[in-house]
Amino acid sequence: MKLKYSHNAQEIDCNFVADMSKLSNFNSLPFSALSIIQLYEILTLRQEVFVVEQNCPYLDCDGLDLQSWHLMGYDEKGKLCCYTRLLPLNLPYKGYSSIGRVLTAQSVRNTGAGKLLMKKSIDQCYELFGPHPIKIGAQVYLLKFYESFGFYKTGEEYMEDGIPHIKMILNAPVRHF
Repeated sequence: MKLKYSHNAQEIDCNFVADMSKLSNFNSLPFSALSIIQLYEILTLRQEVFVVEQNCPYLDCDGLDLQSWHLMGYDEKGKLCCYTRLLPLNLPYKGYSSIGRVLTAQSVRNTGAGKLLMKKSIDQCYELFGPHPIKIGAQVYLLKFYESFGFYKTGEEYMEDGIPHIKMILNAPVRHF
């Protein structure tokens, strides 16, 4: 029997992607199943966005990748264009699964790719780790983006690597049999 999950929040509509030809394939793998090429592509895109674009030198390899799943979105040419790191229950937040390193390449921004990526990331968290609440450390400027998925802020703003962040939680979904 397959379970379906839903939230009390407004249903997320993924038909908003203006140019679906930009995104042709998503793949989710545990770290141990990543090829060397996939790992290289992930680390390259993470550096391009978080280190170069955001001018934020930080230690990206924090030890959490090894225990995480990696959701990769590819464009029509097979190039990695969006990514999230999916962290299992209790890593790094006790009682929560988590989504981190959320990013889209410049080539797919303003196409709806980020919304589709986040929807797929939430769905994958529930599929992989069960119907647990999800906790994230969000960059403050993306607060409305995450609220559109049902996340709500909790706690005070804090600085992480020179960028204002806030913790946000998406409550556990309702189970439908």
